[in-house]
Amino acid sequence: MSHEPVASAASAPSLQPEVGRAVIEPLPAPLRGAATVPGDKSISHRAVLFAAMAEGTSRVSGVLDSEDVRSSIKAVSQLGARVSLERQPDGSLAGGITGWGASGPRKPDAPIDCGNSGTTARLLMGVLAPWDVPVEITGDDSLQRRPMRRITAPLMKMGARFEPGGRETLPITEVGTRDLRAVTYDAPMASAQLKTAVLLAGVYARGTTTLNEPAPSRNHTELMLPEFGVPTTAADRTASVTGPRVLQAAEVRVPGDPSSAAFLVCAAVLKPGSSLQVENVSLNTARIGFTRTLERMGADVSVRHAGAAGKEPYGMIAACHTPSLHGCEVPAEKIAAIVDEVPVLALVAAHARGVTVFREVGELRVKETDRLAAVVEGLGQLGVEAYIDGNDLYVEGQPGLRAPAGLVFDSHGDHRLAMTWALVGLTGDVPVEVENFDSVKISYPRFLDDIERLAR
Repeated sequence: MSHEPVASAASAPSLQPEVGRAVIEPLPAPLRGAATVPGDKSISHRAVLFAAMAEGTSRVSGVLDSEDVRSSIKAVSQLGARVSLERQPDGSLAGGITGWGASGPRKPDAPIDCGNSGTTARLLMGVLAPWDVPVEITGDDSLQRRPMRRITAPLMKMGARFEPGGRETLPITEVGTRDLRAVTYDAPMASAQLKTAVLLAGVYARGTTTLNEPAPSRNHTELMLPEFGVPTTAADRTASVTGPRVLQAAEVRVPGDPSSAAFLVCAAVLKPGSSLQVENVSLNTARIGFTRTLERMGADVSVRHAGAAGKEPYGMIAACHTPSLHGCEVPAEKIAAIVDEVPVLALVAAHARGVTVFREVGELRVKETDRLAAVVEGLGQLGVEAYIDGNDLYVEGQPGLRAPAGLVFDSHGDHRLAMTWALVGLTGDVPVEVENFDSVKISYPRFLDDIERLAR
């Protein structure tokens, strides 16, 4: 069978979201059966970046083929890693990545364009911090509005420089140093991107670098670094590495993305008669907070472990239609585990009896778009009372909620919002239109195909 190569993915085709409006028709039948979702986006980014840093050739499989991950592939190719990945029959990428190892990355011949990928840009800053090569990092209009000071501040304490000085957004030029200082850094927010950038720099610093955070964030980095030969100490809200070390090539299998699975699970909860299982999906506890939130709303959702890919647990999430949902309160310390799922959980909450409160979700203001404002706007179109008080999001549910005809939702080019508003049409009685729906290619290119197959 011939697979499409993604050789040095610098030449990979661009999958930029197209401007346009998609008509989303109601599903003709309940969602039934088993599904898999594309590889986890967070783990895919790390597999590509860590392999590029490592000595030797790593073998990776299950890598998500999406715009964001292609941004990371293109970036490491520009920096001298040799990427030889091929598209597999299931749409994932697999193959070898030969890293630059102890010799370090080369100076790229052009700025590194991270597209819409905040993960690529922020993690890359940590990757580049130990090397004295000037690299300009940029991105699309949306990414150029997202805050980068949270990453540059600790890296500057370690010795990296960013030009122009004081700049808080992209484009920015980083000049690293081979004499990085180890630090203990108290992060102002729970952010896996911030934590990872500091730990990756700390791998090359002399001494122990420790990152403390106010609430737990995703721990994929702490689980994966030991696979590449870097011992990592991790606890509930702290993680450390002791350097200098050089990553060694590893084999990484990427499980399914729970954030993508969340949309199928929520669709099953909302669509009458549905019963489905999402298989081979990551069950990392820092990533499946959405299942616990749904359970607290009374949804029929369950999780079953099957094994581990490296140190990442995986298994099955099952969900059935639940006609009687009730509101709940999601405390601030649980938000980091559901930050990408808040929009679709807010849509489920719109169907529940009573009020659902998401505490301290201000981070949603600085995602691909202002997701907080967009959720309030979209739910308002459905006639649902949703409002923001400080950094808290309130949704007053309406049991039996039905969408009026003729709705047009604006995804603002944000993939999570595009899929959330698509569920209004898919699980409802009338079609809806979604502006810039093609942004789903950022994380889940085959979303509509998968969900329509389950309803046949």
